[in-house]
Amino acid sequence: MAKPSKPSYRCAECGHGVAKWVGRCPECQAWGTLSEAGVPRAALVKITAGLPSVPARPIAEVDVESSRARRTGVSELDRVLGGGLVPGAVVLLAGEPGVGKSTLLLEVAYRWAARDGAHGPTLYVTGEESAGQVRLRAERTGNVHQSMFLAAESDVSALLGHVDAVNPGLLVVDSVQTMGSPEVDGTPGGVTQVRAVTAALVALAKERGLPVLLVGHVTKDGSIAGPRVLEHLVDVVLHFEGDRHSTLRLLRGVKNRFGAADEVGCFELVENGIVGVTDPSGLFLNKRDTAVAGTAVTVAVDGKRPMLGEVQALVSKSALGTPRRAVSGLDSSRIAMILAVLERRGGVRLGDADVFVATVGGMKITEPAADLAIALSVATAARDVALPNDLVVVGEVGLAGEVRRVSGVRTRLAEAMRLGFTKALVPPDCGDVPDGMQVRVVPDLGSAMGNLQVLRP
Repeated sequence: MAKPSKPSYRCAECGHGVAKWVGRCPECQAWGTLSEAGVPRAALVKITAGLPSVPARPIAEVDVESSRARRTGVSELDRVLGGGLVPGAVVLLAGEPGVGKSTLLLEVAYRWAARDGAHGPTLYVTGEESAGQVRLRAERTGNVHQSMFLAAESDVSALLGHVDAVNPGLLVVDSVQTMGSPEVDGTPGGVTQVRAVTAALVALAKERGLPVLLVGHVTKDGSIAGPRVLEHLVDVVLHFEGDRHSTLRLLRGVKNRFGAADEVGCFELVENGIVGVTDPSGLFLNKRDTAVAGTAVTVAVDGKRPMLGEVQALVSKSALGTPRRAVSGLDSSRIAMILAVLERRGGVRLGDADVFVATVGGMKITEPAADLAIALSVATAARDVALPNDLVVVGEVGLAGEVRRVSGVRTRLAEAMRLGFTKALVPPDCGDVPDGMQVRVVPDLGSAMGNLQVLRP
């Protein structure tokens, strides 16, 4: 009788082993997660105590000065990182192809190296491009410095040799999926290789106190490619995102062991590289002298940063049997709910009309605090009534038509006042408001609709 074959392929999600490769894991039903497994090691029967490398000390005696964050010179990146790069930290930057990951890290490498050797030179290792290609991009963006060292390698052993030769103060690896080790089974980019390469780079960073920036690929659904353990091994996970038709890029913190994980940095792609945008609210507003029906301004909080955004709506008589609903920059399912509440609770007939709702400047708004602004933009478009140019609208709309309170109203209104807005529609129990802001409380959608004629400019 033949002996059953040992599992030669193992799932990266659940660990289930099979003898033959399949596209879908039979256990957890995940697609594309099976990879060739190495030879299993013998289980340890007993682990004996060993000599510690460094004796334990009272926590009050541990030196923290060597672990202070060092600024990179890119203010928006420092904002998301929580002040800068911590020595020994490993940062994973993920994003879609062409979003500007390499351009951003080349800017960081230049700013770090241009500090007169204060933090040491920069080593930029690329596994996707040749050294000449990176040099051409560096010349185009003006990021060339004598303290920047460049190497085109895809072998992690050779990468470690470059680190020994250069002794950098910052290491950039573009990208971790292109690196491989001949001592590990599998091809570069596979689950086993990515795990081994990342573990080696993390060990290098902790041993030398060297900050490491890694570029990571993403899958078609936007998640980071490779095993989930990749995100657990690193200290910081950042997502770089943006629309191909817009120059605006947002850097979001997903995980941060050294600071807040909900910060957002704003960048703009220009002809000669990428620049930080310290005041992004102006990008999402249309400056006009006269009020226009179908527009409303709200204040969204992305992470901890308040940003003003304009919502535009167009309502027209439908010539089709089924009216059209088109949405851009907003959640389509939430728009459908708001339209139903608006028709049922606000008395706005929309069943025979085409409704188009969009944001300005490519801004994406997902939080419920923009519900009231969306409702009023649609209502004013249907009734051809314009809201004042100096009015902001904040509030969440419930299915019963009530306007619910949202967090951070004072911060939102303070940002609106800074940009010249003097009036606001807010939900009840919103707390203190900034002095000088004319606030009108609307408990429900009916009250907000009743204020349209009062607020008409």
